[in-house]
Amino acid sequence: MNDEQIVEMYWNRNEQAITITAEKYGTYCYAIAYGILHNEEDSKESVNDTYLSAWNSMPPHRPGVLRTFLGKITRRLSVDRWRRKGAQKRGGEITEVLEELSECISTSGDPVAEIEKSVLDTTINTFVRELKDTEQRVFLCRYWYAEPVKVIANRFGFSESKVKVMLMRTRNKLKERLETEGLL
Repeated sequence: MNDEQIVEMYWNRNEQAITITAEKYGTYCYAIAYGILHNEEDSKESVNDTYLSAWNSMPPHRPGVLRTFLGKITRRLSVDRWRRKGAQKRGGEITEVLEELSECISTSGDPVAEIEKSVLDTTINTFVRELKDTEQRVFLCRYWYAEPVKVIANRFGFSESKVKVMLMRTRNKLKERLETEGLL
């Protein structure tokens, strides 16, 4: 079944939409959640919460790309769960990922910053799309899926130091872009 048909099922309030979503995207959502939470039970709960959130947001929202829509929900819910569990004390990969990006992106929680959020999102999305394929994939593995550098290095056949340098250079380019656009 294609994504448009699944979204239509959500709009028609057909509960089978959740079952089909779980079959098609469950592993994908779980990988995102586990990359952030590193806990099987919490990851499963985040994925289940993703299905509920998708159910509650369709309608009125009609996602263009269901996979991306579900990934965003899973990531947001997993980061929220991580924060609630006091993850700063636990450390882990997500702490390191957020610290690496903190020099590029402010997370002040300021309401004024929310107004600029859509501009920032658009700029970052454009930046990522303009990266060379390998840079883009490494960047997303690290900062979207929160994968450890070692895992990324093994996946791409690079040394860990090459991945770290690549990520540092990409963060620097992102920082420069955000400064140029007046967003940093």
